[in-house]
Amino acid sequence: MQSIRRSGVAILAALTVLLAMTPLHAQTPAPVSPAAPTETAVFGMGCFWCSQALFEKFKGVTHIVCGYAGGTVPNPTYEQVSSGETGHAEVVQITFDPAQITYQQLLDIFWDVHDPTTLNRQGADEGTQYRSLILYANDEQRRLAEASKQAELPKFKVITTEISPLKAFYPAEDYHQEYFKKHPNVPYCIFVISPKIEKLEAHHPELKGA
Repeated sequence: MQSIRRSGVAILAALTVLLAMTPLHAQTPAPVSPAAPTETAVFGMGCFWCSQALFEKFKGVTHIVCGYAGGTVPNPTYEQVSSGETGHAEVVQITFDPAQITYQQLLDIFWDVHDPTTLNRQGADEGTQYRSLILYANDEQRRLAEASKQAELPKFKVITTEISPLKAFYPAEDYHQEYFKKHPNVPYCIFVISPKIEKLEAHHPELKGA
């Protein structure tokens, strides 16, 4: 009897070890959905505070960064760009979901909300840093930008917009980011940016973000 009891105890001990090593509720990890592919567009159309406030109104635009591009000085400051000595313009880097808004639609908005006929000037903002500018990331963007410029010529007669390859983009200082959201009641935002937003939404209601 003792031998049988010892055998039984040994078997129970072995089963206990096996149960401890086996998960009670083994689960297969849930598949992770791949993130939707995004693209970027870089435009210069005067003050980047205004540009950011305009483009962020549209669904499909996932992120916008104010910055500097088109010049030769690496990592410029706002003061350097404002001097007109760097060659850089104030621009916005727009990250967008092409399944919701296309590069062509962004170009249509670009032409609609700024004046591409004035050289190095938008309203009261004057200098090369405020020039009209499209910086393309690839041949397809270049093709679309050049074709859209030709399509707009009958409307504007003269277009000063520069179309160039994007060589580098430098984010602007933190205090420039989301300026309209942070300071909607300052005079520049009330009298310059807000009217442009109203015009934009009136012309492109199908693109308005929620």
